Amino acid sequence: MGLESLAEFVYVDAPSLARGDFGWWHAKARYEGWAGTRDYIISSFGAEGPFDGVFGFSQGAALTGLLVGLPELSFDFAIMVGGFPAVDSDLQVIYAEAERYKMPSLHIIGRSDSIVESEYSHALAARFEGPVILEHSGGHVIAATPEIRARAATFLEDMRLRATTR
Repeated sequence: MGLESLAEFVYVDAPSLARGDFGWWHAKARYEGWAGTRDYIISSFGAEGPFDGVFGFSQGAALTGLLVGLPELSFDFAIMVGGFPAVDSDLQVIYAEAERYKMPSLHIIGRSDSIVESEYSHALAARFEGPVILEHSGGHVIAATPEIRARAATFLEDMRLRATTR
């Protein structure tokens, strides 16, 4: 079963791609480009939203973890694959929005991930209350094993049911 039957996906690229750059920000001591990314996402939510949930992979998953804490955005769940918590000390205050991190979250983690080691993905999951964690034996990929797909589908079905009972 394709997940597209459970959700409509809207894809947003990092604003830096239009300038021939890459990523959502440059991760140095400070996340250079964070302000532009934040403003771009807030604008995208206004233009294309509302959205029920947010999905991110790798740096996009780190971004998703930060978006949860932004009061300017409203969504009901987050899915992160190969994510990690932001290390920029200026952004740590975002995680302090503890009430916002009570939302349902799904974290897909590769036990053999050599780009984002699994303990970093677990550290991001630990920011959330009651995270659903799915692990696979692969690396830094969006796993498509039957088990991961089925459990991700169940999560999305649960989110759809939750939305219809509000």
